Parts: sequence; C-alpha cells; structure tokens
Amino acid sequence: MTTLPRILTIMGSGETAPTMVKVHRELVRRLGSASAVLLDTPYGFQENAPELASRAVEYFKTSVNVTITPAGLERIDRADAVALQHGLNLLSDANYVFAGPGSPTYALRQWKATTIPDMLHTKIRNGGVVTFASAAALTLGTRTVPVYEIYKCGEEPYWLEGLNLLGDLGIPAVVIPHYNNAEGGHHDTRFCYLGERRLVTLEAELDGGEYVLGVDEHTGLVIDFDAAEARVVGNGVVTLRVDGASRTFASGETIALALLQNPRNGAAAPTQSPSAPVARATADDTAGAAPASLRGSAEARKAEFDAAIAAHDSSAATRAVLDLEADIRQWSADTLTGTDGDFARDTFRGMILKLGEAATSGLADPRATVAPYVEAILEIRKVVRAEKRYDLSDIIRDALAGARVEVRDTPSGVEWVLQVP
Repeated sequence: MTTLPRILTIMGSGETAPTMVKVHRELVRRLGSASAVLLDTPYGFQENAPELASRAVEYFKTSVNVTITPAGLERIDRADAVALQHGLNLLSDANYVFAGPGSPTYALRQWKATTIPDMLHTKIRNGGVVTFASAAALTLGTRTVPVYEIYKCGEEPYWLEGLNLLGDLGIPAVVIPHYNNAEGGHHDTRFCYLGERRLVTLEAELDGGEYVLGVDEHTGLVIDFDAAEARVVGNGVVTLRVDGASRTFASGETIALALLQNPRNGAAAPTQSPSAPVARATADDTAGAAPASLRGSAEARKAEFDAAIAAHDSSAATRAVLDLEADIRQWSADTLTGTDGDFARDTFRGMILKLGEAATSGLADPRATVAPYVEAILEIRKVVRAEKRYDLSDIIRDALAGARVEVRDTPSGVEWVLQVP
C-alpha cells in the first residue's frame, strides 16, 4: 500500500487562476493517482454556487489535468440524508480536498455537528493533500476572522473558533489570506479587508503562543508534514506576524516547520532545500510565468498588438488578440477577477476596433487590401464562437460594423461585405 504524503496547502487567493496551476499539478503528482473532491460548502449560500462549481471543475480538467468532483455539500442543513451521506463518502474517500471562496462563517456553521472536521483532521494526520484557499483558508487556524460580518456589516472585530487543522502540525497560528489586498484604494483593505487598525485590535485578543500567518494574493504555502518544512509558492510573500512584528518569506523560500510551530524562536532560520518536492521559481520559470493578474496579461497583449500594428503585421496583431482571448478564458475560473475582467474585455474590444480601422483607413483600394485584416478578425470570431464566448463574439461583430464591414452567416459559411462610402 502506497503511503500518502501529508500536505496542507494554504492559498491567499488565485486558487483557480493560471498563477496556481503549477502548484496544483505538483500536488496532484505527489499523490500518484488523485481522487480529488471539491468541498463546496464555503460558497454554498450563493445563488451562483452551481456556476462556481462548474468553473472549478473545468479549471482542474483543462489546466491541472485531473477530474475533481463537487461534494454536493453546499447546504448541509437542508440536505436530505442520502445526498449528505453521498457527499461525506466522497470526502472520506478523497486524497485531494480543495476548498476556496465564500464565507468562512457560513462554512463553519454548516460543518458544525458533522464529521467533516474530523475527516479533514484525519487526512492531515494520516495522509492526503488538503488545499484551502481564500475563505476556506481563514478556517484553518486556531481562530477565524468573520470577514463579511466585519467588513460588510460593520460589526466590531471579533474571532470565531477555527477548525485548527494547523494544530495537527503543531502550528498555533490564525490564517489571514488576501494579506496584501489593495482593492480599497484610499482605505486600508490589507489583511483580508481588516486593515491595520482592526488587525491590531484582534491581535490583542490572541493567546501568548498564537500569531498571524499571512498569505498574499496569488501566493501559497505548501506545508509538508513529513518533510518538516513549508515552501512559499506563487507571486507574493508569506508573513509571520508575531506580536505586531512581521517577518516575510518570498516565493521559493523554505520555512522550517519548527519555525512555524514556534516563530518566537529566532534561531530557526529559513532554509533553501534543493530536494524540496514542490518546484520553486527558476530563471526559466520566471521567463514563462503567468502574469500576476488578468490586467497584467491584458496590458502585455496590448503592447504586443500595438507593436504589430505599427509594423503593419496583421498576423502578429491577430496572434496578440487570440492570446488575449485565451488569457480571458484561462482566468475565467478565478472568482476574484472583478474589474480586471472588465479591463481585459475593454482591451479586447479596443484591439478589435483598431484592427478593423487598420483594415479600412488610408488604403487606395480597400476592397483589394482589407481582406487579410478582416479574415484575421473573423478567425478570432470563429474561435470565440466555438468556445461559446458569445460576449466576445458580440464585441467582434460590433467592431466590424463600426469599421463598415458587414458579416453574414450563411449556410455555406461566413461572408463579409465592405461598405465603401
């Protein structure tokens, strides 16, 4: 019988974004044959819960190359006995458990008085990989921050009792994902929307041995119980905040388990371990690394596109547009894309418009020379329609119309006509 690794992975955010693909792949590889389950409780109260589940399933299928099965434990308090037992069986049999966005308060309330906490503790102690991100990550420590209640509803800062899976590793920490969040702009939304003032208030209530374990967005901490170490992965840093003082560890650094268990022991310094199973960043990795955000990707594709247009290279311009479309698709599973998604789609629209303008402006005989550009745009349209991305298809149609190109879908294929004034 193969001995399973004992790994707890904490992700600050981006758990279904391109930034975490390599991490998921490596964790699955460690298992040999993965039986993966999506613990879907944290977002079970949301009206779009089925959509979130399908996004996660598609992400793991296409990006991680593994089938992940939703446990169907969104609303345990309303589940019938058969469905509940089926979900619990899936969770019990899984060797890879993944949970992400939603509400930590809701999740803890649903899991209370069930065997789910015991199952998770068993996997950490006896073998398996548990990957908790975002809201789910908040539940991992001795205490949990009720984010919605404090940030959205205005309640005074307070702690809830956490699952304390970290306690199985001897780590007396509270986990704060989204540690470097900057969505607030002019107001402080660091530390998972708490800000400095509220975090200081909560820190004052911690026991003598407890501390804050902060994980940046699009960053993870892979804690390997058997190797007695943890590795930082992703784009940001992991912070050990002890009595208000912070010590940070960058992506690729290894933290001794002993330091996580007792961060007040300054003798336990971070180490670099060439034999660590989760790959750290190399020069090659950095060169081909996924951008830290969809916005960053859109900005890079726009620069490529502008250079191609300036060089009158319709093929390179088309590649840049298609690459941006692929980026939008890859990031579509990430629930935190938010305004970045709007920015990327606006950029995509602008690129299509400019490609259409390039086809029809300043040409002596537009009908003779416009074809390469229009055909390039229609090839992009073909790709997005095949993927049922009708929102992007509509953008292309409107852009072509603005460039005086009428597109006609006929039984024999797509035809187009240039309306010359």
